[in-house]
Amino acid sequence: MEEYFKVLSECPVFKGISPKDICRVIKCLSGTKKAYKKNAFIFFPEEKIEGIGIVLKGSVSVIKEDFWGNRDIIDKTGAGGIFGEAFFFSRKKAAAPGVAANEDCEILFINMNRLSECNMTEEIRFTLINNMLTIMADKTIMLNQKIEHIVKRSTREKLLSYLSAQSAIAGKNEFDIPFNRQELADFLSVDRSAMSNELSKLRKEGMLKYKKNHFELNNIK
Repeated sequence: MEEYFKVLSECPVFKGISPKDICRVIKCLSGTKKAYKKNAFIFFPEEKIEGIGIVLKGSVSVIKEDFWGNRDIIDKTGAGGIFGEAFFFSRKKAAAPGVAANEDCEILFINMNRLSECNMTEEIRFTLINNMLTIMADKTIMLNQKIEHIVKRSTREKLLSYLSAQSAIAGKNEFDIPFNRQELADFLSVDRSAMSNELSKLRKEGMLKYKKNHFELNNIK
């Protein structure tokens, strides 16, 4: 795990825990590293989730597909990000979404159910529990923000809502988003062609500039 120390030390699960203790914690939580090829499913939809995933390399998307194969992206996370925690801890038998590799990636799985059995200090145990509560609270806020975007009536309104939120997160009017065009369309639950047309209109109107996933918003009154 030495080659992933930087990623692990920046992972929110291990915030406030020393690299030396991180290794012990991973071993205690039955940490297992697995590699996946691009487009491979890490968790299939409705599959029972047996461990929380931490992205060591690459990126993954949490997705929902309907009967006809239409895909919605719930979340996307890169190195240091985690997934599967809500369905791992939940006692409800809700159908879990799928998780797919956006590129070749390596994932560390940990079993947080072993936390009470581990031989570690109470300080480390408390830190891990507190970190998980923070992560789940942050994910809840993120999902609430997504709902704010997708409940807008038009593709234009959804785009402006999302880009405005990304600008606020960046603290400036120029920023990068984590999605390519198809992923952004799937995230906002809109047609890609319609979305591309709206982006072109917004650029012509002078409201924004963009190149690939880099955007710059302009305050036009």
